[in-house]
Amino acid sequence: MAEKKKRRSISTFAILLAVLLVVSIVTWIASGQTYTGVDEETGEAVEMAVEGASLSDILMAPIAGWHDAGDVIGFVFCLGAFLSILNATGALETGIQVLVKKLKGKELVLVWILMFLFSIGGTTYGMGEETVGFYILLAATMMAAGFDPMVGAATVLLGAGTGVLGSTINPFATGAAVAAAGVDLNMGIVYVEAIILWLSTYVISALFVTAYARKVKDGKGSIFTAEQIGECKAAYGTSTEIADDVRLTGRQKGVLVVFALAFVVMILGFIPWEDLNEGIFNAFGFSGVLTGNPFGWWWFDDAATWFLLMGIIIGLIGLDDKSKMMPCIVAGFADMISVNLVIALARATTVIMTTTGLGTWLVEASVTALSASGLPAPIFGFLDYLLHVGLSFLVPSSSGLASLSAPIVSPIVAGMGWSVETSIMINVAANGFVNLFTPTCGFIMGGLALARVPWETWVKWAAKLLAIIAVVSAVVLTVAMLILS
Repeated sequence: MAEKKKRRSISTFAILLAVLLVVSIVTWIASGQTYTGVDEETGEAVEMAVEGASLSDILMAPIAGWHDAGDVIGFVFCLGAFLSILNATGALETGIQVLVKKLKGKELVLVWILMFLFSIGGTTYGMGEETVGFYILLAATMMAAGFDPMVGAATVLLGAGTGVLGSTINPFATGAAVAAAGVDLNMGIVYVEAIILWLSTYVISALFVTAYARKVKDGKGSIFTAEQIGECKAAYGTSTEIADDVRLTGRQKGVLVVFALAFVVMILGFIPWEDLNEGIFNAFGFSGVLTGNPFGWWWFDDAATWFLLMGIIIGLIGLDDKSKMMPCIVAGFADMISVNLVIALARATTVIMTTTGLGTWLVEASVTALSASGLPAPIFGFLDYLLHVGLSFLVPSSSGLASLSAPIVSPIVAGMGWSVETSIMINVAANGFVNLFTPTCGFIMGGLALARVPWETWVKWAAKLLAIIAVVSAVVLTVAMLILS
């Protein structure tokens, strides 16, 4: 019998390079097309034209992407150091084993709980880059629970992703779109629509993931081959095996308390407290002692500083030999090099679209054409959703898409007497949906790479779920546009 030929997966870097080249070719095709830009010196609106990407633009794009994503890359490096020190204490590995042992027979509950926690982070502050370190942790946890790495990766990606899709107070999605709209709207309606989108897609995703997890647990099939599972186990370490006498020491319990505190404080730092309640914001001002910025004003540099500090504290608590701390920090940085290269290369495509003007032209031309079509409100809402899905492939940044499209769409929708609130959520939900799978989203590609889940495997596994989420989101927003207009 002939030996079955091994199927090779496409490299993440190859996928991102292909996307970069395709976008560069599109800039040549669209070269000369005009759009409304902003003069950097005067700040006034001026007519500009798309420029075809030059060879130097293309060659320099990955380097420019590294600079453009510098704050995120710095955060990921420090997160790697934090996790390296944490792993050296053995606390997390042991804690995972203890948790899985206690949940014996009820492991699926863990998926629902963790996915919901991630979704809270997504809907409140757009949790995305902050999830990178969780991919390998959750993949190892789910392997130990008898599932496969896909369950762990999906718990993180779909949890945070459905939260972002239904962003409520997320300043980088809903907040950016509202600020850019330039018209009056009812935030209560925005929040209600966001919550409906958030919770409906969360429940659908959790049901899908747990159904697959149960199938894997029962030995009825995994999307991974035996060879891939072996590679994952080798990458994750011994945390995929559970000892019978596993117990946490007092020092390990202390480490886990600091570990939990690190993420709680990070979340508090990113939530826009000033927008919610100025009194609460002022009460949290003491965080300025740590990073120079109060809670609600944190960005990735603040989070990076915080995690590096917490990593050192964890090392002081949990390491017998404190001299191992610096080698752990260096090793943690090394572990994140490939992840950061993915993030930089994904950002390179955005850089090309920004420098050539392609992204702005595409958004302005397509949104203006749709807005002038004279369609009924619900049909307009549905087509606007499809349009923003397409635009989000080229402009994956939620704030970037909001700043480009909301100033054009919102005044037109308001002038027609339609629901501006729904048009805001169309922007947010479409972008959130695309960022569940687009290869131009750096933190998704980086997280999947860290968990040893090939991107094409993720897309194949999630295809049916993604179709369902797209349909549900479109129906919710179309009905909302019909009722509220």
